[in-house]
Amino acid sequence: MKPIRLVSGFLTVGVWTLLSRVFGFVRDVMIAGFLGAGPVAEAFLIAFSLPNMFRRFFAEGAFNTAFVPLFSKKLEGGEDAETFARDAFSALASFLILFTLVAQLAMPWLVLAMASGFAGDARFGIAVDFGRIAFVYILFISLAALLSGVLNATGRFAAAAAAPVLLNAILIAVIWMAHATYAGPAGEVLPGVTGRSLHIGTWMTWAVPLAGIAQMGVVWWAAGRAGFRFSLRLPRLTPDLKRLAVIALPAMLAGGVVQINLLVGRQVASFFDGAIAWLSYADRLYQLPLGVVGIAIGVVLLPDLSRRLRAGDAAGGRDALSRAGEMSMALTVPSAVALIVIPGALISVLFGRGAFTAQDVEATALAVAVYGAGLPAFVLQKVLQPLYFAREDTRTPFRFALVAMVINAVVAVGMAWAIGFIGAAIGTTVAAWAMVWLLWRGTRAMGDVARFDDRFRARLPRIVAASVLMGLALWGMSVWLAPVLAQAGLRWLGLLALILAGMAVYFSVGHLIGAFRLGEFRRALRR
Repeated sequence: MKPIRLVSGFLTVGVWTLLSRVFGFVRDVMIAGFLGAGPVAEAFLIAFSLPNMFRRFFAEGAFNTAFVPLFSKKLEGGEDAETFARDAFSALASFLILFTLVAQLAMPWLVLAMASGFAGDARFGIAVDFGRIAFVYILFISLAALLSGVLNATGRFAAAAAAPVLLNAILIAVIWMAHATYAGPAGEVLPGVTGRSLHIGTWMTWAVPLAGIAQMGVVWWAAGRAGFRFSLRLPRLTPDLKRLAVIALPAMLAGGVVQINLLVGRQVASFFDGAIAWLSYADRLYQLPLGVVGIAIGVVLLPDLSRRLRAGDAAGGRDALSRAGEMSMALTVPSAVALIVIPGALISVLFGRGAFTAQDVEATALAVAVYGAGLPAFVLQKVLQPLYFAREDTRTPFRFALVAMVINAVVAVGMAWAIGFIGAAIGTTVAAWAMVWLLWRGTRAMGDVARFDDRFRARLPRIVAASVLMGLALWGMSVWLAPVLAQAGLRWLGLLALILAGMAVYFSVGHLIGAFRLGEFRRALRR
């Protein structure tokens, strides 16, 4: 992939991911407004996280990490890539159907594994019922992830990046319809649970597998247009699939470690009423820049590096890595500073309404600031990991992830006893930076292809300086606009003014001190 196509692919994925995250914000604003941080909200968030956790474990985290480099190399070498993709699709589908059936029986234990603090209250029964419905999503979204890997490896990023928008769009529509059509009892139907909230939560849960079908349909159609046609058939254990399994197993274990990190956070949070919702809404906010930048970089960079390593193009690989790192830091560092400096303004305007109280705003804002401190680390992981995966090395990241898991567990559990739920967020951030250090240290033996070039090293300190100046401006503006941000009718305009002012300061200062050139962003957008 030429540098122009690399940037173009990054922007394609980034723009669609941005749209998905915006729809996700609208979805979460509606959930917070109607359900707040109450039992139904927490039960739904746990139920929804179950298929997503295993999706990242099996499909995105392991299967695709191993599948994309092998598929890319078959394409590059003129081998029969389509048959390999069909065999992988059938094998994954067969495994997921069986796994979904087992999960239905094991759902009470899965819920307790996610949130043992639910035991003995209304949240547990609701989460089990919701979990059985929502878990079917894993089948459709995991197959969609494999089809997306096929499209990404062939340089077709749009359909795969656009599919997640459907999930949030469907959920938004269903939440609104559930609220508008409710005609049941106005009071509590369970301790702390109103009939309206349970009705909305049930509708949302049924919308999850419906959205999975829609997402898979989009990428299935796009893959067919690209010349790759898939159908369900009995799986065959071919030599290529055996090799895929050998490479995927360490990646699956590494993905499991990452999910254990998240599991530790949820377990800690489940013992504090409302904390699962607080951390989830905070996660949504920092996932915006992480999704737009980090995931886009990872999706585009992995197949590009795989092709370059096969072709022996070390110079091109180093340039791709450096430009990906440069663009990711130019967009991520200022986002991290903003999350640290003005989390209260962001959360109060975005979520502070309806059932979402002032206490909920304060707790969620604290979590946003802590996650913001780890945001550059989360993105740098997406930049550095393809260096290993492109070499079909999934064992080394697994070992690093084990170390990060131990660090996260010690920090999260240890600090929770002293400072409460926020210990979970601190553990996540500390473990993220530890993982980055380990990944960077492990690239020493890879040669120049794993080294950022002189341009990146010169620009990074300037990006940080421009971000710090922007942070000071944001802090001053937030104090000045505090009366506006507190008024229900004007606070959206106040937040928009705050964000636009921060962007103006950052991009103007960054351009003046040489952190980047504005023309580079304009040319990238045109491409």
